[in-house]
Amino acid sequence: MFEDIMQKFAGSPGQQAVIRLLLERGFSVNDEGRVVSGDIEIPYTQIAEEAGVDRRVVDSTTDVILDDPELCRIFQNISQIPSLMDLAPVLDLSVLTVEVHDADQPGIVATVTTMLAERDISIRQTITEDPEFTDDPKLYVITDDPLPGDLLTELSDLPFARRVSIS
Repeated sequence: MFEDIMQKFAGSPGQQAVIRLLLERGFSVNDEGRVVSGDIEIPYTQIAEEAGVDRRVVDSTTDVILDDPELCRIFQNISQIPSLMDLAPVLDLSVLTVEVHDADQPGIVATVTTMLAERDISIRQTITEDPEFTDDPKLYVITDDPLPGDLLTELSDLPFARRVSIS
């Protein structure tokens, strides 16, 4: 899906940068063509600055989105999910990061969460990056409890695991 979306903007690297930003942040485009997070409007100048483009590129990108039924359906329904990752140090939570060889392989989340559950480790949140939206997708598991070193070793030994870290 990500490649299909980006292909619609193949002639404009600037518009692709705006699209990537909208997808990464979970920003929507409302009926008026304004970039929003929920009901909060985000000025084009701020979107442009973050994407490294002129604000007119943001305007033209939202015009294309509203003119394309498929893009409109996607960008009018996308939303953000609050993440505990940045709050983990403040709340004394642990963040397990699992980098994998093939993010499309089934059972990765189930295997990791089962291993934690078998040790009675409470999971506060899991976040998986979509392999279509990022080049190096990761699985993040936020827990109440610190993770024992031998569990990290077991996770690292899983065939799909490329790298396992804790913060």
